[in-house]
Amino acid sequence: MELLECRICLFPMWEPVTITCGHTFCRRCAGTYLPSKCPACKERFKQRDMRNAKNNVLLIRVIEKCCPDDAKIKRHLQEKLRAKQYKEALRVANDGIQQVPEDLSLRFYRAEANCGLLRFSDALADLDYLCCLRPKWTEILEAEGILVPEEVSRIMQVLTDYLKASYPIVSLSGTQVTHPEGLTHPHGDAEGKERREASQSSKAKHDTSNECCLSLCQAVSFLPASEDDKEMMKTKEDVNCTGASLHRRDKTLSVLTVSDFECPLCIRLFHEPVTTPCGHTFCKNCIERSLDHNLRCPLCKQPLQEYLKNRKYNVTVVVLDIIDCLFPSQLAERKQIHEAEMAELSNLTKDIPIFVCTVAYPGVPCPLHIFEPRYRLMMRRCMETGTKKFGMCSYEHGKGFADYGCMLEILSLELLPDGRSYVDSVGSNRFRVLKRGLRDGYHTADIEYLEDIKVEGSELELLQRLHDSVYQQAQDWYQRLGSRMKEQINRQYGTMPSIEENIQASSNGPAWCWWLLSVLQLDPVYQTTVLSLSLLKDRLGHLRLILEYFSQS
Repeated sequence: MELLECRICLFPMWEPVTITCGHTFCRRCAGTYLPSKCPACKERFKQRDMRNAKNNVLLIRVIEKCCPDDAKIKRHLQEKLRAKQYKEALRVANDGIQQVPEDLSLRFYRAEANCGLLRFSDALADLDYLCCLRPKWTEILEAEGILVPEEVSRIMQVLTDYLKASYPIVSLSGTQVTHPEGLTHPHGDAEGKERREASQSSKAKHDTSNECCLSLCQAVSFLPASEDDKEMMKTKEDVNCTGASLHRRDKTLSVLTVSDFECPLCIRLFHEPVTTPCGHTFCKNCIERSLDHNLRCPLCKQPLQEYLKNRKYNVTVVVLDIIDCLFPSQLAERKQIHEAEMAELSNLTKDIPIFVCTVAYPGVPCPLHIFEPRYRLMMRRCMETGTKKFGMCSYEHGKGFADYGCMLEILSLELLPDGRSYVDSVGSNRFRVLKRGLRDGYHTADIEYLEDIKVEGSELELLQRLHDSVYQQAQDWYQRLGSRMKEQINRQYGTMPSIEENIQASSNGPAWCWWLLSVLQLDPVYQTTVLSLSLLKDRLGHLRLILEYFSQS
């Protein structure tokens, strides 16, 4: 059951709550004892987020399935303790310890009930038992930056005060311990000496908040032995020295099946399970896709705007650890499926994502505002696969999108709190559509890339003269523009690119041609026609006609 053990109280988790970093603790441990950062990973978090988080529904189900008797007993116990019905709580705790002796937390609850009934000796006996089993309990908590639990401190302080009142001669002086005559350690002189020395050596390491715990550990060593103490030590030896508890733990976890760890959205074994503030667990990709369409939990409909805004989709560590421990082969298979899906999405010739919007050009910036759920998913996948590329085509009636387009590369992506995003992208390679398709709501295509056909000799000389002539024509047109118009063009598209020494160096031809086409704001059908041309001579001819038309008008 170590997998389901709380790292704060070191007991099996009860009312587990998952904090933003992905680590899980008992609710009352996390709500009261955690500092401003997680003891497991040291990530800082807000106490407000901790208070607002709901219990982890999946883990509650797992705990109740693994330990149905424990869950029933603890639920009943906590109800009685909260209502201060200590006599009834004591009865429930005693029955529970008889049924589940290996659950140490029940002894702590019994100590709390006895303390409420002012039965301090009985409470001390249980806490002594726990201190024997967990001699470095407070050291572990302090090392991880966790305050000693409030209930522990409170009970131990009451008991320490009781000891001082009952046995005023008990005192600590340096490394020597004096105690009332006639009080002996219940477990023998050698063990008493060992525990006293351990307590003395560790006392200097603890702050004031831990002193009550240490003085309890020291003072309780001199309580008279009882039949109950001897019985508890026998039980402790049985639990620690035999393989019974380990066997029981393995048997307990064996009731879990793969279906207990299936995502409620994709109905597959969790991949990167994350837990929402409302306590529900999903695959990371699944909850992201759900939030593209609706900012509420798919199961309980609680608003998740703040969760989306923070985007702390950290894996729920304990869930992943349980899956890895119990179902390693199924987890490996699930990872392989995900990797295959990512490899398929990374292919930049087969089923590439197509953004249907406008005509993009090589080397020309293309800023986008993403708000549709299907394109949110598309952008996320482009980033996750690492390609950071997608195709851009203009709309064409009857086909969905044009036969020619341009690949866009994402330079930066700014996510907004409500799920929208601003994308800075720039055009790269031109392509021709070979086959159309759909994937999760957005268009896809099989494509082939276009490259300019290069010429040599006399054809290259003629092409160079045509290029220089049209470039000069474009420069004249640009210079005649008003200062306000030029400023607007420069802000949106940048300044006009300079002439290139080798006009055939790029597979897309000179950059200034594409810059000019984007600035002129032509009809999309005509723009697509020019984009599809693989001869620079033909594109220059179109540009000359366009410039002449604009110059005349």
